[in-house]
Amino acid sequence: MKILVIEDDAAISELICMNLEAAGYEALPIFDGCEAAKRLQNGRDTDAALALVDVMLPGKDGFALMEDLTAAQIPVIYLTAKDDVLSKVHGLKAGAEDYIVKPFEVLELLVRMEKVLKRTGRGREKLQIRDVVIDLKEHSVTKAGERVSLKPMEYELLVALAQSKNVAFSRDELLDRVWGMDYAGETRTVDVHIGKLRKKLDFYDVIHTVSKTGYRLED
Repeated sequence: MKILVIEDDAAISELICMNLEAAGYEALPIFDGCEAAKRLQNGRDTDAALALVDVMLPGKDGFALMEDLTAAQIPVIYLTAKDDVLSKVHGLKAGAEDYIVKPFEVLELLVRMEKVLKRTGRGREKLQIRDVVIDLKEHSVTKAGERVSLKPMEYELLVALAQSKNVAFSRDELLDRVWGMDYAGETRTVDVHIGKLRKKLDFYDVIHTVSKTGYRLED
């Protein structure tokens, strides 16, 4: 799934692209607004599922670039250091799906991307880790072609980890994301469910414990 990263700061662009690639996306960096517009107008990159766009771009700023992205039917998340209300309103009124202020956590970006992709009908229908296939439409999991029975929270936990491969989650982050922010249970719940996933899917060397943090799924 191709993601356009239209950001002129090379260090930020590299960091975003590296994390997107680690999470299983194809990241295409573009450093200039005019270059991005030209590529889109020439029919290149119009197959992108999403564009992450910095507002303050050379050549053609992110707000002006929205016309080209809209014509290509590519949803947009703005990435910007401008955190004033007027900029946010401008971006959202222009047609952006979301607006993230720098600096931001990679996990926050990935979660917001997933929500936008799902909302715009561009989300991934299947996720695969080795011989395990997660069918997001059917809410089913198979291993080597055989159906694996998972309880609802086991399934949701697996999806959360698989959608952000190679990203370390704390136990509290997993509780918030899978069980919800109002969940009053202990973080031990996460450990128990991780243990069940490892056993049912033979994921002992796939779901890694991150010391003093939580867990990470590596493919």
